[in-house]
Amino acid sequence: MQFNVRPYVCGALGRIDTAILGKLTAAGPRVLPALQSPEAALFSSTPLPPYHRAGNTFAFSWGERKPSSADDRAADWMAVAETYETPGLIGDGESVTLHTGALGLVDVYFVRHGDAVYFSSLIQPLLSLAPIEIDWSAWASILQVTFPLGEATPYTGVKRLPGSSALVWRYGRLATERRLPRWLRTEPYESWISPGEIVELLGEVYAGYEGRKLLVPVSGGYDSRLLAGVAVARGMDVESWTTSPDDGTDTDIAFARAITRELDIPHRVITQDAAAYPGDAAEVARRLEYLTPHHAWYAPFAKEVHGAGRILVDGLAGGPLLKNFMVSGAALEARTQAERSAAVLSSLSLGAPSQPFLSKAAAQWMEETVREQFAAATSMFHGHRAELPLSVLHTRTVRGIARSVVNLVGPEASFAAPFIDPRFFDAALSVGVARKHQGRFYREVLHAANPRVAALPSTNVVKQPLRRVPLRSTAAPARNYSHRMLETVVRRVPTLLSDEMHEVIAGGPDALTRYNGWNDRFWVRGLVLFGLWLSDFENDLSDLAPPF
Repeated sequence: MQFNVRPYVCGALGRIDTAILGKLTAAGPRVLPALQSPEAALFSSTPLPPYHRAGNTFAFSWGERKPSSADDRAADWMAVAETYETPGLIGDGESVTLHTGALGLVDVYFVRHGDAVYFSSLIQPLLSLAPIEIDWSAWASILQVTFPLGEATPYTGVKRLPGSSALVWRYGRLATERRLPRWLRTEPYESWISPGEIVELLGEVYAGYEGRKLLVPVSGGYDSRLLAGVAVARGMDVESWTTSPDDGTDTDIAFARAITRELDIPHRVITQDAAAYPGDAAEVARRLEYLTPHHAWYAPFAKEVHGAGRILVDGLAGGPLLKNFMVSGAALEARTQAERSAAVLSSLSLGAPSQPFLSKAAAQWMEETVREQFAAATSMFHGHRAELPLSVLHTRTVRGIARSVVNLVGPEASFAAPFIDPRFFDAALSVGVARKHQGRFYREVLHAANPRVAALPSTNVVKQPLRRVPLRSTAAPARNYSHRMLETVVRRVPTLLSDEMHEVIAGGPDALTRYNGWNDRFWVRGLVLFGLWLSDFENDLSDLAPPF
């Protein structure tokens, strides 16, 4: 990992033990001191000047965007978090505050020792400060919903600071501070914003990138064609790439060719090699620190982006904001809070596999654990008018989907996420979920942006593939890799798996060919991720006794 555009950072606040801090700084990438005092320390892989410094006050940030020295929001960490979606460290003379972004896209992990917190933008260096012990609740959500929930990581001793949160050292004490983000403090009631106004707002967001070379990946769906179309309409320097999401079709590529041809922008297809899949899957899993089984397909694309010399424009959050993505009819029609939460969690969770993958005890415990975690992670949205999209944004979008741009494209290359710009985010969130039902509002937005492009086939609508193509993730190299990882799960935690799954694994790599359905494939990927984690930490894990 090369920290070209976003630095690796670590540090501490509170009653700092210099020996522990020394272990942390030695355990990760090489760092330089940015701030050192008895109560606050900050180190960075590249020089990190403060955006504010006067007397004994200071303010640092390390996201993709950051405040300027003249920004009067520097005094309030939440204003910085909301405006720039960046974590940071702020001292006001009486207290020191370590904060996240409002959504928490750029992770902050921490370990607590006594009256001090030691933090890092990566999990791995913190493992030098805490025993490596499995957090079964985190793995329950990684397996069932494909990402962890709340503050959980795969390790009990390492926690993640959620979005809109801060750790504060004040008057000799450490405290956790949670704030309501802007979109919860002022509920965005229906303002009847028009599709044309949404397009104009997106154009205003692009104004911040004038004169920059943009790379807008086009996948054939709604988000990418909207982003590409508005950028082209503004006369920006746009190039587009497409790769296969390894879904068994080349529909994305075929549709993207039509879209980029209509927009008259250069288009390139990034090919993928089945033989390289095991290496890609393992590399992505380790780089994402075993947090999600997503994104192995994205590895060849991300590597090419690193050398492109262009800002990657990503459609992050477009689905939940504009087309009710992951919001089911059952969630819209729910009459009680319990029904609504259950419906959203059901949409986010993997469905039942074609045969039991987990033992009955494991499956029951996992379902109960994930339900409790999801309730805690989304409780602040209950009763809010935009509860449904916000529940998706603060869970799946942030902890699962965002990893591709935040941790695979960045920190080597810059990315832009126009949909989370405060102006656009608030306007899109104000549109009621009923107007967005079944993508109706999004289609109106696309038509307002470019009627010809809006009329082209979309992967959001057309489900039949143009042609079937072999899956990298189920080809022979992938089966051999997956089987080795599943054998590790059998050896280390046999009670996790069902008798049926034990039989399949005993049948060898080719027995996995029965799992060709989307749902089954993701169950396999999650268990393979767990197997890789068990294999990588073979010599560090002692107690793997499960709670079921």
